[in-house]
Amino acid sequence: MLNFARGRSQPRSTRSMPLSGKILMAATLTALCIIMLKQSPNFNTRSRFSEHEEGVIHVLVTGGAGYIGSHAALRLLKESYRVTIVDNLSRGNMGAVKVLQKLFPEPGQLQFVYADLGDLKAVNKIFSENAFDAVMHFAAVAYVGESTLDPLKYYHNITSNTLVILESMAAHDVRTLIYSSTCATYGEPEKMPITEETPQVPINPYGKAKKMAEDIILDYSKNSDMAVMILRYFNVIGSDPEGRLGEAPRPELREHGRISGACFDAARGVIPGLKVKGTDYKTHDGTCIRDYIDVTDLVDAHVKALKKAKPGEVGIYNVGTGRGRSVKEFVEACKKATGVEIKVDYLARRPGDYAEVFSDPTKIRHELNWTAQFTDLQESLQIAWQWQKAHRDGYAAAS
Repeated sequence: MLNFARGRSQPRSTRSMPLSGKILMAATLTALCIIMLKQSPNFNTRSRFSEHEEGVIHVLVTGGAGYIGSHAALRLLKESYRVTIVDNLSRGNMGAVKVLQKLFPEPGQLQFVYADLGDLKAVNKIFSENAFDAVMHFAAVAYVGESTLDPLKYYHNITSNTLVILESMAAHDVRTLIYSSTCATYGEPEKMPITEETPQVPINPYGKAKKMAEDIILDYSKNSDMAVMILRYFNVIGSDPEGRLGEAPRPELREHGRISGACFDAARGVIPGLKVKGTDYKTHDGTCIRDYIDVTDLVDAHVKALKKAKPGEVGIYNVGTGRGRSVKEFVEACKKATGVEIKVDYLARRPGDYAEVFSDPTKIRHELNWTAQFTDLQESLQIAWQWQKAHRDGYAAAS
């Protein structure tokens, strides 16, 4: 039989390290850990985003991973603003953020925070940990058709979330707000073009939710010294002229998306053809008329508004070209821009749409010295098409 028992027990040492030695060893290990942490590129004893810095304006860009928000962040960064992007990526693209991070890698220029603006606790934490000088509020769901199908999503995402932003700004003494609104707040006016004095009578939940958000902002501003700029813009097209950013909506939202995205999808063969909804409107060719504003011009208006914002004052501006184009005219321009003979199906009207909307940009020209520069519809579409061709899967390659 095998015997695994030890024949003799081995005496153990009863000697132990003196207390002073233990303390010295612990202190040495702690010091080594601190040195290693400080050498790490991710270690910051004091974030530059958490303190105000003379000569540097720190802007919170909500929805900065989205189509318009990312272009705005790019412009701000190019002009040496400090930028914090907050986005829950439900409509935005992390790939766009990565493009910006690659372009502006220096510490203290750009940071991204993943958060939902509907989470008051999370939003307050962001404000408490950062020294913001201004908020540029883009974050929103923004499809007219979708808003008629799921109105509660729009009232929550647009109206309620804007209230959260305002409450956090008030709590943390951030006094400048640039609010990205929409011409949809006007509904279908009796007279064209639309001025800032045109009555706001929205006819779909998207426009109603935006108007409610505007009303909240205006009511709050009456008893504060907040600097407020509200920009009501029209139909956005185009992309960064240098090809760094573009529009990449979620595939599942193609049905609700902008007409430019649908045109490009049809030109690339992603969808069999373009669906034009509504051919019996009281317009010269029966299709809707819209004012198409290039995203580069739109961003320029937001930055000019930020520079002109004054405490205790409210500015409200239409951002458009002042010229209306029909959907049929748009489709023809898209065909020329892409070089593809796009198949077009003409269908019944889409719920919540209006026949004709275009702006009178006189006020913004006089007060902010802003005028649309990219007014050639075909040229704007050609620039956007180049990005689309180079990014057939959107930002997938970058993410």
